[in-house]
Amino acid sequence: MIMRRFLISLTAFCLTIASFAQGSGDWEYLFNGKDLTGWKQLNGKAKYEVVNGEIVGTSVLNTPNSFLATEKDFSDFIFEVEMFLEFDVNSGIQFRSQSLPEFNNGRVHGYQCEIDPSPRAWSGGIYDEARRGWLYPLDINPAGKAAFKKGEWNHYRIEAIGPSMRIWLNGIPTAWLIDDMTPSGFIALQVHSINRPELEGLKIRWKNIRIKTKNLQPSPFEDIYVVNLLPNNLSDAEKKQGFRLLFDGKTTNGWKSANGNAFPAKGWEAKDNNLTVLSSAASSQRGGDIVTVDKFKAFELRFDFNMSEGANSGVKYFTGNNGPSVGLEYQVLDDAKHPDAAQGAAGNRTLGSLYDLIPAEKEARFVNKPGEWNRGAIVVYPDNRVEHWLNGRKVLEFVRGNNIYRALVARSKFAGMEGFGMAEEAPILLQDHNDMVHFRNIKIREL
Repeated sequence: MIMRRFLISLTAFCLTIASFAQGSGDWEYLFNGKDLTGWKQLNGKAKYEVVNGEIVGTSVLNTPNSFLATEKDFSDFIFEVEMFLEFDVNSGIQFRSQSLPEFNNGRVHGYQCEIDPSPRAWSGGIYDEARRGWLYPLDINPAGKAAFKKGEWNHYRIEAIGPSMRIWLNGIPTAWLIDDMTPSGFIALQVHSINRPELEGLKIRWKNIRIKTKNLQPSPFEDIYVVNLLPNNLSDAEKKQGFRLLFDGKTTNGWKSANGNAFPAKGWEAKDNNLTVLSSAASSQRGGDIVTVDKFKAFELRFDFNMSEGANSGVKYFTGNNGPSVGLEYQVLDDAKHPDAAQGAAGNRTLGSLYDLIPAEKEARFVNKPGEWNRGAIVVYPDNRVEHWLNGRKVLEFVRGNNIYRALVARSKFAGMEGFGMAEEAPILLQDHNDMVHFRNIKIREL
């Protein structure tokens, strides 16, 4: 009987090993549990080895970010891995990433699924390594911040199908990005660079590394924030969330002059997927402000903008009580080159601010320079709470109409304007301030 049980146990063990080696169904294991066959190290000199059937990465002082990358590239896939972080230092999982001689001497670049044990808690967010920086910080998905388990094994799942990239951490959806900059590339396990001696020799462990590239089916819809970087594209997920485009990328349909019923004949153009206010030093060439034909009460507005050097513009809302172009304004400004940044009080005329009322609280690394795209958002809740967002970070909030709001208005250039910013409903306005600014991905949902 003992021998029989031993043989049964041995058979089961052998079957488990065989399943591990070959994958299960459409799954393929990328790590054989014995050595680093199929992997290569890039950039830094952190130590990677196999210990007890796990890949173990060990930090090394004063070396760049290190990456253990698959030798194969992958385009569409579902990837899963378990990882254990033995120290509170940032790490990540690269996917659809590349290392090319012509790009920064082979610097690894591309999408990174974040491992972040810090109080910021952005594990499961998406960072664009060595390129655009943060694409999906978890400030836009607060529920995902609780997914990471310090001092425990964590299970990551990355689903990349077409331009849609989704991440789950321990079964919790943490990120949904739609982007097409890099449709294919390797997967890599990162050991982050360190510059403090006390952090040398700390370890990160990986196991159960597998991928599926055949018979892929997108996971069911889950209602989390979607960052869609495709120009003027509305994904099925965004449609389910109630968003619609205010600019179709081709025409000026749905827009008109703030001072008339037709779209301006000059000063604006819809071209190359952008709705652009043109530079117009001569007043005769200005088109003036434009507004949506539709009016809105409570809403979430998202928009991308790309400003020329030294530019000034804005996105206004709740106009009308004091004229068609007077209302609350999300400031669009080149803070470094435009003199208006130094006007007002405490920076309340800088980029992302509620113009002349509340300054935006920004970190420089979350602000893209002129000539690059920034992502803005204005959220107005039914109870009159308002938020301004810039590149996935909330930069200010206030309550429209409360005592603090009225005090701010009383000390601003809008003092004395009855009912300033308190219209019940109003169109969305894009400002013509003589400078070239491109807008795209203008989408809205009513709340």
